[in-house]
Amino acid sequence: MEDHVGHGGSVYVYLRHVGSRSRGWLRYLGAVGAGGFAVALSAMWTSGPLAAGIGAAVTTVITLVTDRVQPQAVQPQATALLRSASGGIPRLGQVDRPELAGVHPADGHPDHPRLAPPYIRRDADTVLRRAVQENGFVLVVGESAAGKTRLVYEVARSCFPRHAFVRPMTRPALAHAIKVASRRRRAVLWLDDLENYLGADGATASALAELVQRRRGRVVVLATMRSQEVRRYEAREESRLTGSDRDAWRVQREVLQLATQIQLQRHWSTGELQRARLYERDPRIGLALGSCDRFGLAEVVAAGPELLAAWQNAWAPGANPRGAAIVAAAVDCRRSGLRRPATRQWLQELHLPYLAARGGPDLQPEPFDEAMRWACTAAYATSGLLIGNFTQGYVAFDYLLNAPRLPAVPDHLWNTLLSRVEATDAYDMGLVAHQTSQLARATAALQRAREGGVEGADFLLAIAVGDRGRPREAAGILAGIVRRRRAQWGARHPETLASVHQWAFFTGEGGDARAAAAAFADLVVETTAALGPGHTDTLAARHQQAYFTGEAGDTESAVQQLTALLEDRTRLEGVDHPQVLAGRRSLIWFSSLDGELAVAERQVGELMADARRTLGAENPHVLAIRSTQADFVARAGRIDEATAMFTELAADRSRLLGSDHPHALHTRLQRAQGLVCAGSHDQARHELAQILEDAQRVLELGHRHLVLAERMINGLRP
Repeated sequence: MEDHVGHGGSVYVYLRHVGSRSRGWLRYLGAVGAGGFAVALSAMWTSGPLAAGIGAAVTTVITLVTDRVQPQAVQPQATALLRSASGGIPRLGQVDRPELAGVHPADGHPDHPRLAPPYIRRDADTVLRRAVQENGFVLVVGESAAGKTRLVYEVARSCFPRHAFVRPMTRPALAHAIKVASRRRRAVLWLDDLENYLGADGATASALAELVQRRRGRVVVLATMRSQEVRRYEAREESRLTGSDRDAWRVQREVLQLATQIQLQRHWSTGELQRARLYERDPRIGLALGSCDRFGLAEVVAAGPELLAAWQNAWAPGANPRGAAIVAAAVDCRRSGLRRPATRQWLQELHLPYLAARGGPDLQPEPFDEAMRWACTAAYATSGLLIGNFTQGYVAFDYLLNAPRLPAVPDHLWNTLLSRVEATDAYDMGLVAHQTSQLARATAALQRAREGGVEGADFLLAIAVGDRGRPREAAGILAGIVRRRRAQWGARHPETLASVHQWAFFTGEGGDARAAAAAFADLVVETTAALGPGHTDTLAARHQQAYFTGEAGDTESAVQQLTALLEDRTRLEGVDHPQVLAGRRSLIWFSSLDGELAVAERQVGELMADARRTLGAENPHVLAIRSTQADFVARAGRIDEATAMFTELAADRSRLLGSDHPHALHTRLQRAQGLVCAGSHDQARHELAQILEDAQRVLELGHRHLVLAERMINGLRP
């Protein structure tokens, strides 16, 4: 089968910044203008003794000082926690401003500018209160600016006022935060924007489970996460990890699965709006209530729509086009997978191509310093388009990441960024690139991560190399990883079994289907013994055993194995699970080789309807099913129909994966075959020359697509 598709009291305080999760000063003090630095601080903080440590997650929206104001103290990234003026860990009852927990600031009240908007009880409040009392790890999920952090903050302060508030400000500080929480009599480990604590050296399910189980009832892990990030870890997304690459994704997904998840809707219910009207004298609530037909109340209070509109309007000539370009660069830094702030120097360089693409000097761009001030200036005193400061760097307001019709991250940004970041950042960028099938970017980033000594980068790099079209090279790298893992952890350790799976897969993809089938047969025995017959790794190994058995020529055995596997998978995972759908496709394919083609066409049509309904039109499994459909049409002799189907599929795969992705190359070859069969030899010869050029650039020598392309073009020569 051609294209195998195998997240108390307080004092005057200020926020200090450290490392990759920058929070900024709590107010835009530089704009105050009156008095000195100390006067500005005392005017801002009149309520108490908490001196905050660093500012945290990249999606936080605390307004900032001007670039001239520098933090006075920093902590090492590995120990950067929110701390009191005396250096201690505050109790939740002392964290008397929601911004210290990561809540999006709101417009200042005209009479009480330091006062946060009143908390309006959400429908999820009762469910969350019960969850935090009964579970050790609770995750609230919702869209940007839906009110997630404010909800968790209010519930946590009510339920756990005497608990230590342990908030790591950088991902490297998480391990230290876990140690601190484990030593406290009672503690809340606060992980606002959980996605920023996942990845290399980040959170693991085992570490968090050990913390909450060892201190059951004493330690609670509370987290928030944007819906867009959570969707990356849905079961259907596993199918996007081509080449059976699931390990790093699973490590992060296991963290989410450990948590009790509570959904928070962006749009407010009738009951929530009724409760909000009790506070409509507050001008911020009153303004938001007038916009709730289009937006959620919390996002209006946080000025999300206002900021997005400001960014879009700033491109006009003579407005703030340079500022808009800077924001565009910051947005794409985050979309590239960068979890920490970009420096001012980076933004000064990275924004230039964005500005040039929109017209450059014709836009009458403002000076860079003015552009930065504009981008950091708060809308209605809530947040700026950029969050951060001169010392610790800047991140884009997370609401902007969901702007409609954002173009792909351009090469100039991605390549320049990769040349600037640390090895752990490169690992994050590589994961994002690989999971979105940007294989050239993935290999470049993971190569950088491996050279920097990031654990696991060599394994993921090998997978990316294989997926990009060099399976024999990948198998050679993975063979060494298998040996090392066996020596370090033993033959049945999950990490060892995962590496064996990948080695066997790319052995088969490299052309030795018989060896791959035998290796997967052995792996099924090992995973069954180590993990159990119903474990997803055991089921995956059974699928690959059947697939490569069929590819080696024993289609009868492949059909028998796939039939038994589908029965087990359907019982364990349900009829709509992506891997059940993938198993159905494999069974239809191998059954068609010895069966009636008309039956296979009907079956694959039914499969397509189910796959589109559950996975969406652009899922890799759906694209693979379309390829199978077109192949059946070609085998039935309907050449023009098949060529049209391959033409459409080639365009879609090239758009989604790139024209030189192995799956796109194969579909382009299938279209060329249709042209040959239809007698359009000149057009076929022209297209094959371009396919061969693209294939030679990325595929290893002897790759089956290269061999086919060369054979076809030679057959067309006079």
